[in-house]
Amino acid sequence: MRYTKIIGAAAVLASLQLLSSCSITESLDGQLTQDQIPKGDPSALLTGVYNSQRDPIQGCVSVFALEEVSTDARIMPTRGPDWDDNGKWRQLFNHTWDANNERVRETYTQLNGIIYSSTDLLRFNPTTQQQAEARFLRAWASFLVLDLYDQVLYREPGESLAEFARVRKGSEALTWIVSEIVAVQKDLPDGPVSKANKDAARVLLMKCYLNKGVYANRQSPTFAAADMNQIITLADEIINSNRYSFTPNYFDNFAPNNGAIGRENIFTQENTYGNSGPTRDFWKFVSHYSMRPVDGYNGPATTAEFYDLFEPADKRRGVAYQSTGGPANPGGRINVGFLAGQQYNLITDAPLTTRAGAPLAFTKDINLLETGPDLEAKGIRPLKYPVDYVSEVKGGNGAENDHVSFRLADVLLMKAEAILRGGTATSAGSYGGTPLALVNAVRTHPSRGASALPALTLDILLDERGRELYSESWRRQDLIRFGKFLQARKDKPQSDPKRLIYPIPQTQVDVNRNIAQNPGY
Repeated sequence: MRYTKIIGAAAVLASLQLLSSCSITESLDGQLTQDQIPKGDPSALLTGVYNSQRDPIQGCVSVFALEEVSTDARIMPTRGPDWDDNGKWRQLFNHTWDANNERVRETYTQLNGIIYSSTDLLRFNPTTQQQAEARFLRAWASFLVLDLYDQVLYREPGESLAEFARVRKGSEALTWIVSEIVAVQKDLPDGPVSKANKDAARVLLMKCYLNKGVYANRQSPTFAAADMNQIITLADEIINSNRYSFTPNYFDNFAPNNGAIGRENIFTQENTYGNSGPTRDFWKFVSHYSMRPVDGYNGPATTAEFYDLFEPADKRRGVAYQSTGGPANPGGRINVGFLAGQQYNLITDAPLTTRAGAPLAFTKDINLLETGPDLEAKGIRPLKYPVDYVSEVKGGNGAENDHVSFRLADVLLMKAEAILRGGTATSAGSYGGTPLALVNAVRTHPSRGASALPALTLDILLDERGRELYSESWRRQDLIRFGKFLQARKDKPQSDPKRLIYPIPQTQVDVNRNIAQNPGY
């Protein structure tokens, strides 16, 4: 299966920002000149900034690929002639990427497209709230660039593109990001969750303080008590707002109508049929070709080690979920979570088969290179977002599932971690005041149904973050913060410390004298 994308306006804007006076050869679409923009009403530009999040942050090929495929939670095996893609997925999984890897290159360009478009909006007299939203989205994209590449490019609004973009690195970049979030938070609205809002700003600040020591020293981070206390204070403000609660079903947070029923969600990217990002990737990539009406690509899986982190009774591991307009699923087959074992037609309950006619039974065993007769069925498939069957039947032009970036459960787990790392324990809401109580409040809620942990260590907390937040683009960041990212695992030897950050795409290093390639690349 070959996966291709068309370069859009956000990527073009990023190229303009990064390449300075260099010529651009890509085909352009949707590019506006300054005299085409209604200067008295920048609301259309702000909509464009929100939409520019779609390709890099939604789907499975950009931020998700760099944050998840590089970890134990996601493996993108080459299955005979399918999913070779010049080795780009194998490079991410076994940490052999270089500065020319397509996923490394395009993610960098797309994220910088958000930074450019949000900066550019500021020169068109936005309202106070519009300015705050644009600056928050710029800080959000800058945080992701910092996390992945350690170098954040910036310009001032209206600055000539003939000048080279400047660079903030590491702790300097984080200090600027924090200052931006703090400056605009008071001017952000309380909601909706599909827009930049005050609580989204609080969660992003929590992420900044939690990873502050990482961005200062990725190999040996330290965690200051003052930073941990900031996290705890921010978490308590979110908890005490009483705006968020656990949903009756864990997967409601990711369902096609999650904008209405996803009570835990704090910051999402809104999708509607015909006007959405690539959220379909979450089911198209993992589903087999015979799974109608999805007609999947039969690609990624999870590792046996990651799957075994879950108790059999943990509902996050998989349930039979009934989506609006979905098949009846008369056998009550697991259709969301982790797809393991024999798979069935969800309309007739007939067992599915591979193209060769063998039983389609997904197995734990998976290799980075699969060549045997059972290659189509190798690997348990992680499926976090319930299929939007209504969209698929209509032709699959997008999906209604809003993409989730921040959730209540993550807030509780970050608070627990901050206390474990030296912060002062507090009680807020009904979740308890100790790290163990906070984690068990998540685990034992009926929507998860896992057993209570008897004790909590940092290693156990890392496992719990994996269970709760799989497929949400946090696994690499978590493994780095807990000192586990470089460790050897099946198909991957111990990694060189340079792999704690990605290289700057070589095409950008070559044309901007302010960029120095990251060490080791």
